[in-house]
Amino acid sequence: MEPVEALRDIAFLLERAGEPTYRVRAFRNAAAVVADLPQDELVRLAQTGGLAALPGIGKVTALAVTEALAGDVPTYLRRLQATEGTDLDAAAAELRAALKGDLHSHSDWSDGGSPIEEMAAAARSLGHSYLALTDHSPRLTVANGLSAARLHRQLEVVEELNVRLSPFRILTGIEVDINADGTLDQDADLLERLDVVVASVHSKLRMNRYEMTRRMVTAIANPLVSVLGHCTGRIVKAGTRRGGLRPESEFDAELVFEACRQFDVAVEINSRPDRADPPKRLMRQAFEAGCYFSIDSDAHAPGQLDWQRFGCERAALCGIPAERVVDTWPLDDLLAWTSGQ
Repeated sequence: MEPVEALRDIAFLLERAGEPTYRVRAFRNAAAVVADLPQDELVRLAQTGGLAALPGIGKVTALAVTEALAGDVPTYLRRLQATEGTDLDAAAAELRAALKGDLHSHSDWSDGGSPIEEMAAAARSLGHSYLALTDHSPRLTVANGLSAARLHRQLEVVEELNVRLSPFRILTGIEVDINADGTLDQDADLLERLDVVVASVHSKLRMNRYEMTRRMVTAIANPLVSVLGHCTGRIVKAGTRRGGLRPESEFDAELVFEACRQFDVAVEINSRPDRADPPKRLMRQAFEAGCYFSIDSDAHAPGQLDWQRFGCERAALCGIPAERVVDTWPLDDLLAWTSGQ
């Protein structure tokens, strides 16, 4: 494949998928720059790593050119081609039907609006066989995070509810804050008792990319972590209860997703419309890296549990199959995975 052809194909597929204009323009501009270069100069720059120094060429477009010159279909293009010609509505519906549960939800024990039993009843009505209850950890005081003592009490309540709700099951869990040094905001002995641990960054989101990468990878390497929650921390829809827009945190996605793959931690596809996190480019990168995913509602009220359909739509756009989504797995398989067995 010729580099100019590859860049133009990427731009076309991005445009057809309704991606932001600036992203489409970046590939079209790169194609124009490459088209003006003599072939031997293009090859020399690719071999010496000098492409990214050209005006209009960045790290991503330089990689696409280098891969095309080597005779390969660029990775970025392959990710887009995976969904070319696919009936995305049908693919999203099929993925939604495959979901057996939800690994990220909140109750009125932290900043949710409804009791645990009401959340469980709503999940069951949606056809789920399990729901992970993942209220916040103590550091997030603004969300009424659970102290160790309160989490102990919640575990007792969940145990009683599961007797009555069987065969439906509430999974014990937590959305635990990732501290600035990568440690987790809850006692390790208590985390070890839980079915699901979703680890998320909620503070110091503007940390520089090197420190943020170290912070995230340290948490991912913790054997108690099951899911990396809303990895960029972005807010894309204004006027929500969280306030205004928030940009993505900066981190080395290649290192973070490789850590998720190596340590068997799922990358969350957060279905909240105000988050839509991670963005599709990072979802494709995580898929290419070999990661598992968890499509979660991050619901704070019963009706929000059905927001998983938004995550399914975004997963379908990225060509992510059901077998790579851990909450499509039967409960026994899921729990064997979260326990590391």
